[in-house]
Amino acid sequence: MACRNFEDIMDDPSVQPITDDLVLPFQIEASRLRGRMVKLGPALDEILTRHAYPEPVARFLAETMTLAMLLSSMLKYDGIFTLQTKGDGPVRLMVADITSVGDIRAYAQFDEEALAKAADDVAIAPAPALLGKGHIAFTVDQGPNTERYQGIVELYGKTLADCVQHYFRQSEQIDTGLTVSVDQETLPDGSKGAWRAGGIMIQRLPQDATEKVLGSGDEDAWRRAMVLLSSTTGDELLDPDLAARDLLFRLFHEDGVRVWQPKALRFGCRCSRERVSDMLSSLPRDEVQSLKIDDGRVEVVCQFCSTAYHFDDADLDRVYGTAK
Repeated sequence: MACRNFEDIMDDPSVQPITDDLVLPFQIEASRLRGRMVKLGPALDEILTRHAYPEPVARFLAETMTLAMLLSSMLKYDGIFTLQTKGDGPVRLMVADITSVGDIRAYAQFDEEALAKAADDVAIAPAPALLGKGHIAFTVDQGPNTERYQGIVELYGKTLADCVQHYFRQSEQIDTGLTVSVDQETLPDGSKGAWRAGGIMIQRLPQDATEKVLGSGDEDAWRRAMVLLSSTTGDELLDPDLAARDLLFRLFHEDGVRVWQPKALRFGCRCSRERVSDMLSSLPRDEVQSLKIDDGRVEVVCQFCSTAYHFDDADLDRVYGTAK
């Protein structure tokens, strides 16, 4: 991706800014700190509305997706980046993944009865209340002929963003600043509309032996960046009319902001009838028979997109190679 000065892009009429469903890389020039900003709109809403998630689960899954976008955009990979949480709380599992071309999908597994009992604690400390004790994992899968990278750390913190920062402190030893906001739009009649999310992540990468030793000026620049980052409001992150580059300029213009071309994001599930057929063929046919619904067909529903695939007996004969 080409690197552009903020002013260059602002003055170039040929550049039409993407305002939603994007990752925008940037650098704070005065301190050389690297960052990413994510804005999610229609793609996020499509993913969440395919499921009947209770509000706390939908909100937490939206935060998971936002963090997955921020984290994956810091890496160079050709494949799939996955962010997964697994715990013993009401939300047992959350998975969000993004391909290197920008296709995103996500789903959550939860216990509705346990979720109702934890309702009073969610506002105080959502991560412990919803996830309980467990771990958060980051996985990069670049195909069958490559070695998968995975980082795992225990869930620690009041919010999911706190858990991610704990991971970087414990496992990567990289200073990381994060702010994430998730909410539903409020319609004129007071009802809830589409889901939106936004987030900014700034990192101070370790210096190698050829670079100067970290000095007081670098520490001051880091603290200043964190103060400016903390001044960002949820309304700013979620405003569909406030472009990502405009918010970055509002925050960091005094120190200079250099931005790269944004990367577009979109909902994209990788399920297909062929993949489901391959999965069924790996199971004993007697076991597959138990998946039949009232009309006598086997039904398999994708956890990510809720698409239902149906197979009658003739379809199963073809799956198992017994068709006449």
